[in-house]
Amino acid sequence: MAATGSTAAGESAFYVTTPIYYVNDAPHLGHAYTTVAGDVLTRWHRQRGEKVWYLTGTDEHGQKIMRTADANGVTPQQWCDKLVEEAWKPLWSHLSVANDDFIRTTEPRHTERVQEFVQDLYDKGEIYQGGYEGPYCVGCEEYKSPGDLLEGDLCPVHKRQVEWLKEENYFFRLSDYGPRLLEFYESHPDFIQPASARNEVLQFVRQGLQDLSISRSTFDWGIPIPWDPKHVIYVWIDALLNYATAVGYGSDQAKFDATWPANVHLVGKDILRFHAVIWPAMLMANGLPLPGRVFANGWLMVGGEKMSKSNLTGISPRQLTEHFGVDAYRYYFLRAIPFGQDGSFSWEDFSARYTSELANDFGNLASRVAAMVGKYFDGVLPEAVAAGPAEQAVADGLAEAATRADTLIGDNLDFAGGIAAIFDFVKQVNGYLTEQAPWKVAKDESPQGRARLATILYTAAESLRAIAVLLNPVMPATCAKLWASLGAEPHLGPLADQRVGDVARWGQLPAGAQVTKGEILFPRLEDPKS
Repeated sequence: MAATGSTAAGESAFYVTTPIYYVNDAPHLGHAYTTVAGDVLTRWHRQRGEKVWYLTGTDEHGQKIMRTADANGVTPQQWCDKLVEEAWKPLWSHLSVANDDFIRTTEPRHTERVQEFVQDLYDKGEIYQGGYEGPYCVGCEEYKSPGDLLEGDLCPVHKRQVEWLKEENYFFRLSDYGPRLLEFYESHPDFIQPASARNEVLQFVRQGLQDLSISRSTFDWGIPIPWDPKHVIYVWIDALLNYATAVGYGSDQAKFDATWPANVHLVGKDILRFHAVIWPAMLMANGLPLPGRVFANGWLMVGGEKMSKSNLTGISPRQLTEHFGVDAYRYYFLRAIPFGQDGSFSWEDFSARYTSELANDFGNLASRVAAMVGKYFDGVLPEAVAAGPAEQAVADGLAEAATRADTLIGDNLDFAGGIAAIFDFVKQVNGYLTEQAPWKVAKDESPQGRARLATILYTAAESLRAIAVLLNPVMPATCAKLWASLGAEPHLGPLADQRVGDVARWGQLPAGAQVTKGEILFPRLEDPKS
């Protein structure tokens, strides 16, 4: 985990958030899926040359955390500290997630600001005292309506029976905000994505909203209500405010002005309503600008069920990275599953894509180009002096791939489509080498033959220069190895400083660069342990 951005006063940041994750257990593939997607998105925007701020963190209050800690014989704070430091932060570092901040909802910078925000709502008359009686899912930390439940009073997410809750609460006047929310959705059609998520929220709000209980009084693991400390703030109100408290709300106005509002909130579709209904209503009530986009990714499925600890389908990301490697892991989930849709994980599909796309298409291209430059030109990149239509077609293919990938990944969050566009170019370069057959051209030792061989190998190496830049947000460690193999840094500077908008400008890798055959980018997979 590395801080890589800055937001000085007067600068506007591209601000992306993940959900903050419950620390009742260690992270599984579903958590990592969203977090890696956010990392690829923010790395892409950094390579556009933009200021970026990427936030993730942990949600540490609520009844579920309290019960988990009690079951493990420790205090809630001890449980949270242990999980954050031993499971969550280490995994993000392991997966090369370059978040700029990590917020914990037990930190004073958060808890104090949450109390101020809620106090402001109370002072404005947006909160009143009442009582609640009805079904509550501790796993979701969510009040349910009877129509939400499966037969047998089961939570549709956790497949567990809900609890009947009856307690005194404070309520937020959410029902007042239905018309304003619908007006906002109408004037900001891209606010909720994908379209299926937008349609779900529109239907929900049009049915009419009920006021929201924003406190609990039957347990004390939470942030106290400032005017009535017998109550703690409902964990979702607490959690949603992390997006504001982490960037200086109420404490650092310059940072807040330079960062807020978030450009993209990445969320799982099961928490969409909190982010697309409750959160914007809270912001409206306190007069704060609303986020640019709430993007709901789908569920990862194993055996037809959503991946979660409670359904016993949770898989540790490290189980996969130990076999396939971190960069292949980052690649696979964003390449194989269209972002915003449910997708099924399978070991067999991962293995097939690793072998076909990463090892054969990408890795083998890098290896054979370096090997041929080494064999025929002693590792010194030759000058292209005999370019023709075939080389122009490659340059044109790069321009098309770069434009498509930038739009799909950077603007549309279509990671699968953008990566596919880049790999279409990888395949084009492989096809170019097959057609030009430099190993045959090398047999012609005439000046014309040497010129043609030099041009072919330069074209392939220059293509790899661009591929390294385009895939760097997805596979940073692999692309760093490729960048070093091409001898690019002494001439072009660090890979992270290369700009997506300039990547298609042909001829950047200079003749004379020292090309070396480094380690194999994607080694052959060993048989998994039984």
